Amino acid sequence: MATSATTRGVIFIHSTPRALCAHLEWAIGNVLGSQVNLEWVDQPVVNQAVRSELSWAGAPEVTERLVSALRAFPHIRFEVTQEPCQGFDGQRYVCTPSLGILRTPMGVYGQAYVEEDKARSAVNTAVAEGKSLTEVLDELLGGPWDRELEPFRNASEAMSVRWLHQVG
Repeated sequence: MATSATTRGVIFIHSTPRALCAHLEWAIGNVLGSQVNLEWVDQPVVNQAVRSELSWAGAPEVTERLVSALRAFPHIRFEVTQEPCQGFDGQRYVCTPSLGILRTPMGVYGQAYVEEDKARSAVNTAVAEGKSLTEVLDELLGGPWDRELEPFRNASEAMSVRWLHQVG
């Protein structure tokens, strides 16, 4: 269902083989409805890999379409964020080849939050599997994804500065 609400977000492609660059630009452009030409820079964490980022604006449902389009490329690491807008929570999707996709709802100040049903499930999982609640909540909040992506997030000198659209 299309809405009249608009939001903004950022696509962070943390690493991709150089051979996929044109394919990724085409896939993103197809979702956004315009040609995309990204600035690709070397990703020093992975040999022969590059990285890029792109700010986008559109309807809130564009976020899921972007994630689906990027997920079609199994060898990339990426994040897609969506700012909250009228009637819609913010979103953060992260994806790595080894962990898959994680979706985290985000509040208006950028804080991640856990939905009630997922919190209840985490408690039940901790009890049923003999895990600590801390361990289960860490996974629910994306700890494994953040630990894997952190080396890829460190900005290189060649990347542009990202300005915040809204603070406070």
